[in-house]
Amino acid sequence: MIVGVGIDVADIERFAASLERTPRLRDRLFTPSERSLPLQSLAARFAAKEALAKALGAPRGMDWHDAEVVTEPSGRPRFSLARTVAARAEELGVASVHLSLSHDAGIASAVVVLESR
Repeated sequence: MIVGVGIDVADIERFAASLERTPRLRDRLFTPSERSLPLQSLAARFAAKEALAKALGAPRGMDWHDAEVVTEPSGRPRFSLARTVAARAEELGVASVHLSLSHDAGIASAVVVLESR
């Protein structure tokens, strides 16, 4: 059964301007392994984290670092959930988190679907 769905888009140029204007933002939003990725990938991961928050019902107190987007050897993106985000997913009975990322024409997008057990 579907527990939640979230979608988000990020204008890559605008996202770059935000990172430039607020240098600590990169550290606040991304884990150390995410920070070194190219701008398009960062924008897509930001959209993914926003989409995940929406799918989880946007609860307060979630830590951005508790939802890391990792890439499987196949190239498929997936979330690694920890602490605050994992607790909310458990509370909702989430068994599977599906993630799709894209970036094209200056826009990064992400879709998240949460399934129960």
